[in-house]
Amino acid sequence: MVNLLKFVGAALTSILRSPVRREAEILFLRQQVLVLRRLAPGRPRLGLTDKLIFVWLYRLFPTVSDAAVIFKPETLVRWHRRGFRLFWRWKSRRPAGRPTLPVDVRKLVLHMSRENPLWGAHPAYMGSY
Repeated sequence: MVNLLKFVGAALTSILRSPVRREAEILFLRQQVLVLRRLAPGRPRLGLTDKLIFVWLYRLFPTVSDAAVIFKPETLVRWHRRGFRLFWRWKSRRPAGRPTLPVDVRKLVLHMSRENPLWGAHPAYMGSY
């Protein structure tokens, strides 16, 4: 969470910088990534916060995927699609529990139970009906 706040603060201050200084910083950071990649040739382990930041930047600026050096641009798109699927799976889940009956059906059951005392559905045992 602290990393995310640092990132948002850096993003806000970077907006106020001049374009030339911003480009120089981007080149500097890319060079650092290249050096780190050379020193540690293994696969980098990115945390959930790192992935969220990359996906967020991709959503704001889709051309940023061209600058991906640590991972393939296809990986970024895959993360984005996976997050989109998870969001809509969560959004369209069914509500838990038994579905409620419409009012007219409840009234009909009550009416039938009063009219047919031997039917077995006594109003005293019907709970919320």
